[in-house]
Amino acid sequence: MSDDNNTWEALGVHPKLSEACLALGWSKPTPIQEQAIPLGIEGRDVIGLAETGSGKTGAFAVPVIHRLLDKPRRLYAAVLAPTRELAFQILEVFQGLGAGLGLRAVGVVGGVDMVDQAVALAKYPHVVVATPGRLVDHLQNTKGFSLRSTQCLVMDEADRMLSMDFEKELDAILQSTNEDRLTMLFSATMTSKVQKLQRASLSNPKRVEVSDKYKAPAKLSQFYLFVPAKFKDCYLAEILSAHAGELALVFAATCSGATKLALALRRLDFSAVCLHGQMSQPKRLGALNKFKARHATVLVATDVAARGLDIPAVDLVVNYDIPNHLKEYIHRVGRTARAGKPGKAIAFVTQYDVELYQRLEHLIGRKLPACSVEENDALRWHERVTQAQRQATIDLRRL
Repeated sequence: MSDDNNTWEALGVHPKLSEACLALGWSKPTPIQEQAIPLGIEGRDVIGLAETGSGKTGAFAVPVIHRLLDKPRRLYAAVLAPTRELAFQILEVFQGLGAGLGLRAVGVVGGVDMVDQAVALAKYPHVVVATPGRLVDHLQNTKGFSLRSTQCLVMDEADRMLSMDFEKELDAILQSTNEDRLTMLFSATMTSKVQKLQRASLSNPKRVEVSDKYKAPAKLSQFYLFVPAKFKDCYLAEILSAHAGELALVFAATCSGATKLALALRRLDFSAVCLHGQMSQPKRLGALNKFKARHATVLVATDVAARGLDIPAVDLVVNYDIPNHLKEYIHRVGRTARAGKPGKAIAFVTQYDVELYQRLEHLIGRKLPACSVEENDALRWHERVTQAQRQATIDLRRL
């Protein structure tokens, strides 16, 4: 598609919705949107495979809202996401696009009062964005709530939902919806489980794909850093200091590890917050909003933040711990270099990670260059880091 035709109107999008896209700063459709939106508008089932940060949410939100503008009806679409964070992210997009169009969208996720959600559902919103478990809770327990009238079902990050054992919930939701619905399924990877879900839920779908299986964002600069395990925090402090003023996302392996690391970084005067699956929903959203608003410049997270978090300004991703599930590495580093912007990712490799890191290089099909950090510069932090770690251990016991 030429640049002259690379507009929302050229895809057949309703003029008012085209204006809403531009108002959100979406100057032109991304490749996955170019392919998926006309099919969705036409009413074709779609299975979309695209790299993280490619604009998948717009690829399904735009056709859903377009079809609603053509023929308004209540509870038109149900959108499923694997995590609360991604569900809220998707909800924000629907609310942003639909703000001037009379669209009513609600979120239905765990960790939030079910009665309040039931009240919101009773007002017949146009779009429900939900995690599978909580949506099934409402189907079973909320009087009068049904998906029978739903004309559109979207499943985002389907591979992640299936890896999180949501198969039973997805089956229950599929059986509760209109068989003549439009179905759009998006996934970062095509696994055997996703293929099975596709056969069970889509009718003669059109497949759209814009990237290689394990392709990282085009403008991402990736590095590794060999670090003695006992000095990891020293090297992290040096790197964060060198990137002062930039937004950095640091991935840790465990919830307690992420919490302790964030506490230690705060003791070192870095404005750090953490995000992991054992936090309450208000605390998760609070940490995320602080980071988005730059009130905190370092977010220490587990893989709960590896997908779905659209924070366009992330400058640096640090894999403090290399993920055991190596495919998560692609999703982690995809949090930066989004929407065509440059970004940087550094993987810490200790003496205990060499074999895991070699498997990672094999997966991504390339050897990464070494990140240049002077040992003396890192070790100057040693005394302060040791004290900060000691204090963080005490702070952790108080939580």
